[in-house]
Amino acid sequence: MKENSQFIVFITITITIFGLTAIVNSQTDSCSSSLNLQNVNLPFDAASLNCHAVWDSQSYILRYSQTTPGTWTFVLSAPAANSYIAMGFSSNGQMTGSSAIVGWVSSTEGGVIKRYYLGGTSSDLVEVDKGNLVLTNFSFITNQSSTVYMGFQLVADQPQSRLIYSVGPTGLLPVAPNYRLTEHFDKVSTTINYITGQTSSTGSPYTRLRRSHGALNMLGWGILMIIGIIVARHLKSYDPLWFYLHIGIQSFAFVFGIIGVICGFVLENKTNADVSAHKALGIFILVLGCLQVMAFLARPNKVSKARKYWNWYHQSVGRLLIILAVANVFYGIHLGDEGTGWNAGYGAVLAILVVIAVILELKLWFRK
Repeated sequence: MKENSQFIVFITITITIFGLTAIVNSQTDSCSSSLNLQNVNLPFDAASLNCHAVWDSQSYILRYSQTTPGTWTFVLSAPAANSYIAMGFSSNGQMTGSSAIVGWVSSTEGGVIKRYYLGGTSSDLVEVDKGNLVLTNFSFITNQSSTVYMGFQLVADQPQSRLIYSVGPTGLLPVAPNYRLTEHFDKVSTTINYITGQTSSTGSPYTRLRRSHGALNMLGWGILMIIGIIVARHLKSYDPLWFYLHIGIQSFAFVFGIIGVICGFVLENKTNADVSAHKALGIFILVLGCLQVMAFLARPNKVSKARKYWNWYHQSVGRLLIILAVANVFYGIHLGDEGTGWNAGYGAVLAILVVIAVILELKLWFRK
């Protein structure tokens, strides 16, 4: 039984550190192949389109050209995945305030292409058939050889060079009559030089700092702290190994958490963002962490009468810290507009930790 518990805890740590899954997207379209669409009559020479890979992680390929004076043709391709694909035109690289072309292929309506104005991060602020994009009557979206192709013509002397690409969550397609757009699964902001075709990812200002803040706090307060609690509760038969593992894991968690909080203060100072609730929770969590450190330094001897009260205090503060940390991590993901990818990833880690904790609790209960 001891070996089983030790093995389960070891697997928990290994899975968390080295990741849960590896997702590999196979690119079914490439610029080395010609654009040969079946059942689509193109009012232009497909060979005249410039072609560039614009989003490697999602295998997005963009073909474009000024086919006639004042008219630009775009053909975006991506792996078919029962989700919408979108291409937005932005003045500043931000999704809010941009206009987008969104397309999908459903079993009920077939291929659908819609314009959207992205007035904010809430779905209520995303308006269908709105925006400043002027299109011709030519547009199409079709599935072919496991690839979805979306084409349209934009009336403009020079399209905006800040382009945003996104992909929707699998299985959640907009439906008539409102065609409400669900939050994207992933997105990327890029710039393009229409003359040279050079494309580069821009990201929003301080993207790296924001993600470092989120990742450090998620790993420290929201993952390692939980693993440390599991170790302390279920490996006590391995004395004193459990103690050193518990202290080591919680120490790393505390250090990562402090660095994450510092990143948060720097980020707030640079962006002047209104994140008062998120900040207050973060400070309170840091205070709880400091109290745990002081409690460790002032812990009474095992034979002391005060030890049982110390244990109650130490465990209660730890549980409160974990609950608030998990809530604040999800709240921070929401504020950072990181989409469902971060939510799903952190949720999956939590689910694994919860399942392991329940299994160990059942083993402990049956043993008694």
